[in-house]
Amino acid sequence: MANVAMVVTNACDPDPRVIQSARWLTEQGHQVTIHAYDRQQISSALSIIDDVKIIRYHLGKSPYGGLLKTGLGIRKFHKSVFSTLSVDSPDVVVCHDADTLGVGCRIKQKLGIKLVFDMHDLQHTWVLMPNPKSLIRKAISNVMQRKLFQRIKHGDQIFTSSGAIEGGTYPGFKEWLLKHGHDSTVIENRPELAEQIPLPNSQNWTVSHIGRIRDLASIKLLLEAIKLIPESQRPVLHIAGDGTEYDQVKREIEQFSDKFGLKYVIGKSFQKDDIRSMLEQTNIMYAMYNPERGNIADGALSTKMFDAASLGIPSIVNADCLMGEICVVENLGISVNWGNSNDLKNALVELKKSRIKLEKTVLEFKTEYMKNIEILLRD
Repeated sequence: MANVAMVVTNACDPDPRVIQSARWLTEQGHQVTIHAYDRQQISSALSIIDDVKIIRYHLGKSPYGGLLKTGLGIRKFHKSVFSTLSVDSPDVVVCHDADTLGVGCRIKQKLGIKLVFDMHDLQHTWVLMPNPKSLIRKAISNVMQRKLFQRIKHGDQIFTSSGAIEGGTYPGFKEWLLKHGHDSTVIENRPELAEQIPLPNSQNWTVSHIGRIRDLASIKLLLEAIKLIPESQRPVLHIAGDGTEYDQVKREIEQFSDKFGLKYVIGKSFQKDDIRSMLEQTNIMYAMYNPERGNIADGALSTKMFDAASLGIPSIVNADCLMGEICVVENLGISVNWGNSNDLKNALVELKKSRIKLEKTVLEFKTEYMKNIEILLRD
């Protein structure tokens, strides 16, 4: 059985994709340790979840989506992980997203072990989120993309989180990688189980946006749509998560509430055990993003949509992209053209008393994941 090291630049609390794949490996008798970068230093330094060991590195607080502070923090994390893995000598290192590939390539070169790259998202687009039109951020994004292509060729196996659906119109990350000369296996970020919980027992209805708070433009669009709803019929807005735009989003909602009247709840970081209780109070998940960032058009699939669908909660997502296509084809909610606040308003009103059913779970991808890993381990 193999000793597997996974590396991820978040606290892995929660990160269902990372935990899920690690659990699949431990079920087959492999030993898995996740090396996670707890940038906000709020989670336990050591956790054991279903025989998966999670080591969280507390190296000083560092923001998500920043420039200098974020870069320096990740560099410090890489250095610490490299030191640890140089001693632990795993058989395989699994790098989750491109911001871990640097240390993965160094460990492969030093120890001669297998390198797996699991591309959840287009990491070079994250730096564009606060200001997609910034020339400085575009230049940094281009450098990050070049580094990805330099490093990805050292991978022995590539997984990614999206691919075009059969007979569909829009590409996913598999097609993006193929365009640049790299094949991959698609493992979507879906939950293992699905159910349908009842609508919240409340006279109000709630629109939630739960996860990293990186996109002020998407919240502004949502507020524009809510403004078109008569004040007495407006939803409660629930925002939860951290991120570079948290303070600006909080101010925007507070100012909107003062001017137009809006009930809202804004919470910061949360842990995996908090997600269900928040979703139980949710009528609709809002999962639209500014497409100028790039990753939406290239095939990003929001975990918000799948987390909500796992409990029967509909989502509103971007149209004219793979995420919108899947949402419509699987009846998971409504897709709306970016910038169209009137259509967004209509979608909110239409879905507020709805429930949906998620038919396709990640278990459809588990066999493919394990098959590829086992072949890699036998080579």
